[in-house]
Amino acid sequence: MLDGVANAMSEPALTSHDTSELNPRLNHVPGEIGIWIFVAGDLIVFAVFFIVIAMGDVDQPEVFAQSRASLDMWVGVLNTLLLLTGSWFVAIGVEKFRSPGKPVGSHYFSLAILCGVAFAANKSFEWGAKISAGITPTTNDFYMFFFIFTGIHMLHVLVGIGLLLLIRSVSRRPALTRRDIVTMESGATFWHLVDLLWIVLFALFYLL
Repeated sequence: MLDGVANAMSEPALTSHDTSELNPRLNHVPGEIGIWIFVAGDLIVFAVFFIVIAMGDVDQPEVFAQSRASLDMWVGVLNTLLLLTGSWFVAIGVEKFRSPGKPVGSHYFSLAILCGVAFAANKSFEWGAKISAGITPTTNDFYMFFFIFTGIHMLHVLVGIGLLLLIRSVSRRPALTRRDIVTMESGATFWHLVDLLWIVLFALFYLL
């Protein structure tokens, strides 16, 4: 009887090689509902940021064009590739644990973390080079937006790296529960948000 009560109160744990009960392929929204509420709110806030940048471009086309030309587009391209690659690794890693019969894949999360760290280092070098050249947020409106909004995005990157460290730790447990899979999906969802936000910022600051 005590065994039955204990089993009823405990969440079922499955090893990474026994995830058939965790496979959420039908009618499944990955992650917690809370992460999707956060994503929706964040997208609304960043949509306002994007509109502000676009309006500045319309109001000061020459200033924005000259300032945009002073950016190294290939730095932006490299950062875009790093985040896209990181998202690819995260997607593969989560799928490894959601699909029965596949090997463990915590190393994919490690590779994604490396991509995130490389992004942060590359962006820091870019900021440092601009500041060394005398370009700061007070230079003009373009660079004010550039430093502020890429800085806010950097905070998202750092939070995302922290979440990737968490889901990598979760993925290394000898037995996974449904809650563990949801945690991994939630962290992956946030990281994909970081990727999406950067793609729009890259287009607004480096391409238009």
